[in-house]
Amino acid sequence: MRARATGLLNWSFMESGGLAPDFRLELTGAGTTSLGELLAGGPVLLAFYKVTCPTCQLALPYLARLQGGAFRILADSQDGPDAVREFNEAFEVELPNLLDKADEGYPASNAYGITHVPTMFLVQPDRRVTWTSCGFVKRELEALATLAGKSIFGPGDRVPESQPG
Repeated sequence: MRARATGLLNWSFMESGGLAPDFRLELTGAGTTSLGELLAGGPVLLAFYKVTCPTCQLALPYLARLQGGAFRILADSQDGPDAVREFNEAFEVELPNLLDKADEGYPASNAYGITHVPTMFLVQPDRRVTWTSCGFVKRELEALATLAGKSIFGPGDRVPESQPG
């Protein structure tokens, strides 16, 4: 799938299929890691979020359903480890979390130009960004699920068509 912006934001390096910026962040319970280290295991979906964001609370449990598909999913939180743990418990989300800390100036969020959450980037092992989305857009998440080879929405799910981030 060609890299693109959703229209909610305009990322010039995303539109051109640019390279994802590298970073080094704390991975909850596992020390620190870099984008390069994560990509050594194959493609990665980076999902930037805040625990207090209602759209993130809607999106992340659905994204977790794609875990084990064609790419790894990492939630990149702009919150501390205690808030992340509470969020994961409250919303039954089992995703590895990167901590993009305020006291460090949100290094990954700033490198990726994050202005709204959730914002997601599918990054290939060569660091090319091949899919982006901002907010909750059902059809875009269905396209992502197709790329993952997994189902994201079930027959009983009440899913809005979209919700801005």
